[in-house]
Amino acid sequence: MAIRKRPKVFITRKLPDPVETRMRELFDAHLNIEDRPLAQPELVAAMRESDVLVPTVTDRIDAAIIEQAGENLKLIANFGNGVDNIDIDAAARRGITVTNTPNVLSEDTADMTMALILAVPRRLTEGAQILTTDDGSWQGWSPTWMLGHRIWGKRLGIVGMGRIGTAVARRAKAFGLSIHYHNRRRVSQQTEDQLEATYWDSLDQMLARVDIVSVNCPSTPATFHLLSARRIALMKPGAYIVNTARGGIIDEAALIQALKDGAIAGAGLDVFEHEPAVDPKLIKLAESGRVVLLPHMGSATVEGRIDMGEKVIINIRAFVDGHRPPDRVLPGRN
Repeated sequence: MAIRKRPKVFITRKLPDPVETRMRELFDAHLNIEDRPLAQPELVAAMRESDVLVPTVTDRIDAAIIEQAGENLKLIANFGNGVDNIDIDAAARRGITVTNTPNVLSEDTADMTMALILAVPRRLTEGAQILTTDDGSWQGWSPTWMLGHRIWGKRLGIVGMGRIGTAVARRAKAFGLSIHYHNRRRVSQQTEDQLEATYWDSLDQMLARVDIVSVNCPSTPATFHLLSARRIALMKPGAYIVNTARGGIIDEAALIQALKDGAIAGAGLDVFEHEPAVDPKLIKLAESGRVVLLPHMGSATVEGRIDMGEKVIINIRAFVDGHRPPDRVLPGRN
């Protein structure tokens, strides 16, 4: 079905001003100025009235909602790399194309991953809180004050060696970490040689041998609770977990119990299983210094968000012009 020259594009959240301005120039764009998450009935109404929907990770576009889409809706141009918020198969059955915004957030997310890898063993947030708490607890430098653990020479196990995982590995190698990884497919020999990386086809075996685990794989049905209670129990008592991917990849209840029991040393989390809710037990652990918590800000840079918006615009324009969008997500990708 042909889409009119200026398609009606509904954007579910506020985007950077340069992106919104360009969308208004090119399309009949409906903006969310208040940046208020849409309730389900509002999302359904938008899909009934629009030619193109631009959702984000906070919008759950499941099969039931897709079935209520209007006849004119032919493109869901996701503002984000991950598409676990969209039922790709259901969209395909309705003849709706789905696109995403890959390859623009790898470096930003890898930066934040590395920050957490440093923050947890070196107790950075604990130290910062001491200086902002007016209780007189800091009396100056002491040889035994706020001792953390060195990361130089430790083993980092990367779960998911895609673009982000590889970017994390490059940073970690510069910090003197030994790189280990588990992935569905082995990376190229050249990449392994450059990173001096050790490949493990068994995730269980890798988890038992590394000092820090970095979760960088996509969220799919196959990776839900990939780090289960059984797998967390394989880790060393002195090991740390860092997650900047998706919260559901780790069994959060099992992680909390392991931290409480001292079965692992700590965790750095930028994502949560029931986001935006954060388990109060995690917050308590953070207050005690066992966990560093961030509010899903791993990819939050001005440059990254603008790059994402430009990808969305390119995908929409290609589709409207009758071409295959460059970032089309095919059914069965997971």
